[in-house]
Amino acid sequence: MMHSCIQRRIRSLCLIFSLCNSVLVFASHAKHLCRPDQKDALWEFKSEFYVDGLHSDGTPVDKKTERWKNNIDCCSWDGISCDPKTGILPDSISNLKYLRVLSLGGCSFYGQIPSSLGNLSYLTNLDLSHNEFIGELPDSMGNLKKLTDLGLDHNKISGNFPHVLLNMSELTQIDIGSNQFEGMLPSNMSSLSKLVYFDINENSFYGSIPPSLFMIPSLIQLYMGRNSFSGPLEIGNISSLSPLGFLALGDNNFNGPIPRFITKLVGLWYLDLALWNTEKGKVDFSIFLHLESLTFLDLSYINTRSRVDLSLFSDLMSLGYLDLSGINLKISPTLHLLSPIEILTLSSCNIAEFPKFLKTQTSLSYLDISANQIKGQVPKWLWRLPLLRYVNISQNSFTGFEGSADVIQRSEILLLDISSNTFQDPFPLLPNSTKFFVGSNNQFSGEIPKTICKLASLDTLVLSDNNFNGSIPRCFENFSTKLSVMHLRNNSLSGTFPEESIGDHLKSLDVGGNRLSGVLPKSLINCTRLEFLNVENNMIHDTFPFWLRLLTNLQVLVLRSNEFHGPISSPAFSLSFPKLRIFDISKNRFTGVLPSYYFAGWTAMSLVIDIVDIMPSRFEGRDSGNLYNSVSMTAKGLVMELVGSGFTIYKTIDVSGNKLQGDIPESISLLKELIVLNMSNNAFTGHISPSLENLTNLQSLDLSQNRLSGEIPPELGKLTFLARMNFSYNMLEGPIPQGTQIQSQSSSSFAENPRLCGVPLQETCGRGDDATTQEQEDEDGEKDQVLSWIAAAIGYVPGVFCGVVIGHILSSYKRDWFMKIFHSFA
Repeated sequence: MMHSCIQRRIRSLCLIFSLCNSVLVFASHAKHLCRPDQKDALWEFKSEFYVDGLHSDGTPVDKKTERWKNNIDCCSWDGISCDPKTGILPDSISNLKYLRVLSLGGCSFYGQIPSSLGNLSYLTNLDLSHNEFIGELPDSMGNLKKLTDLGLDHNKISGNFPHVLLNMSELTQIDIGSNQFEGMLPSNMSSLSKLVYFDINENSFYGSIPPSLFMIPSLIQLYMGRNSFSGPLEIGNISSLSPLGFLALGDNNFNGPIPRFITKLVGLWYLDLALWNTEKGKVDFSIFLHLESLTFLDLSYINTRSRVDLSLFSDLMSLGYLDLSGINLKISPTLHLLSPIEILTLSSCNIAEFPKFLKTQTSLSYLDISANQIKGQVPKWLWRLPLLRYVNISQNSFTGFEGSADVIQRSEILLLDISSNTFQDPFPLLPNSTKFFVGSNNQFSGEIPKTICKLASLDTLVLSDNNFNGSIPRCFENFSTKLSVMHLRNNSLSGTFPEESIGDHLKSLDVGGNRLSGVLPKSLINCTRLEFLNVENNMIHDTFPFWLRLLTNLQVLVLRSNEFHGPISSPAFSLSFPKLRIFDISKNRFTGVLPSYYFAGWTAMSLVIDIVDIMPSRFEGRDSGNLYNSVSMTAKGLVMELVGSGFTIYKTIDVSGNKLQGDIPESISLLKELIVLNMSNNAFTGHISPSLENLTNLQSLDLSQNRLSGEIPPELGKLTFLARMNFSYNMLEGPIPQGTQIQSQSSSSFAENPRLCGVPLQETCGRGDDATTQEQEDEDGEKDQVLSWIAAAIGYVPGVFCGVVIGHILSSYKRDWFMKIFHSFA
């Protein structure tokens, strides 16, 4: 809600009005009092942003209202101060021509940026970041000739680079990062002669970078990462380079040698060249030795073929951040780095021994040596590093820990990822400071240690793919106010799921692949933040949990391969899952008929919606928020494991292997973003609806082993992404549609339909001119039915519109580190 944003800072600049994380700055002629029209306009503008009878600080509207009304001097109102220099407020925001600072960041605004903002010709600072603005930047923005700071980052603004900005010569800061801009940058970037800060990170810009950008005499910080820039970076003979201190070019498609002009940037302290595609795998690492001021260096996954000696970087005395992931490293046992490294990432570097030089890195707070070939035990001296808080040693061949059982417990570790090794018992004792522990895919056995229950700050617990047995500890109730991720998947846990172990902060719960019995704990209804729930492959004996519809943030629901039974619809209410993207209830004993409107409220499968990240960011040890989420699914005839980023792609419905009856609900055709639909091995009857042609993103369709009749609709041939389909073991008849990808399927996809004919079956079709018109009448009836349930769906979700988006705001961990905005773990 907009009023929930109003709690942020209020600056004392000229005339300031706090509004939804916002700051409005004006100028005033009056030395003491503002004019009546100014007061009225402020009052009118303010009133538009307070709703539900409460202000952001919880003060009832009437109390603060009375204080404003009783004081005729608006310059002394709460959140307002005046500067006796020029002009004041007209009646509406579009006419506030003396407005100087407008900050509306993080207020959930949507739609296009209004062209009326161009009327605010006195604006010097404009912040519309972290909203949901769409469309192109209006040309009227060119009227803002006095604008110095422009923040439009983290929206969905599109189009080419706004040429209108090139005429705004006073701009010192431009931030349009994390949007949907595309195209090439204009060649005359040097017209922004006062630019100091330029951020176009995370867009879709392509082509080469214009050399004029590096000619801006004031440019210090340049963020251009995570785009699609390509080609070698060549700037020619420029007599005067920008005094760059911050240069981020990583995660693009550059090729060719590392540009040598970098050596002339003597003040450079931040350099990101990740994923640079060097020419023939040759990299001249001596380039970086000239950059003595470097404190941040990211060369991860540049494609050098040679083995690189880590000692090459020993002369960079100021390095605080170093990422050489993906580079084949040589690390001498006698190596000694003098730089005070705080964050070190050496993932996938073919390291075979634990790096001994780390023993003297007393400033180290973050260490990632994952995905290497290190064997044996983790040295006990590692836990004595005084500032070490984040450790990722996953995907190696470690077997244990040197030292006593409490060697780790004496540290102050916050995050520890030891997954995908061969660790065995005893299970390590963890320090009370632990917030994130990932121990999956090891060889731990026995009962889950109750010592874990003493970790009062634990947020993430991942113990999947081990050999734990026994029951889920009841003492997990100690986590009820903290734990957000609990994954115990693929162990041998048994017994019932204890109600008290469910904390109301849970966002992700995975207990699939165990031997749990009983019913699904109804205490989950208190987990209003729950987004991921997987209980597949257990022995849970229960009816369908209709109460899960109250968890409006649920995105993944997997109940497959259990003993659920009974109907999955109720005449008392509609089953709405507005954010659900994976629904798998296969291989149970569900029964009954699904009403035609069954899928009408499943908004996320109807619209293009971004995934929400529910796990800690890469800075806390992960490349993806969903790295430890996984489910098995059947698609295109194969059983596959869907892990991590797969959740951003697949929108799946699998109700196969049950006893569902009646017609396939017509509302299924509402789900235009559906990728996989599996309704096989049930008792569905009736015809296959032509309305399935609306599922334009469908890649896999399985309707086999039902009692479907009639013809295969030719309209399915319009589904160009549909690569695999199965109609076998039904009562279908008539010709298989020709000239489409349908006939390219193997004959097994149409087997055991005695009256079906045409390629790829051997049966030929001998249909004559006496075909009745009954089929056409049936089709017309089906279309009428489609119209009726579409109308019902429109009535059911009146608030749904095309711009609905689940906000996915993922800040760059690199920039966070450099701005010293560390996670607070107090």
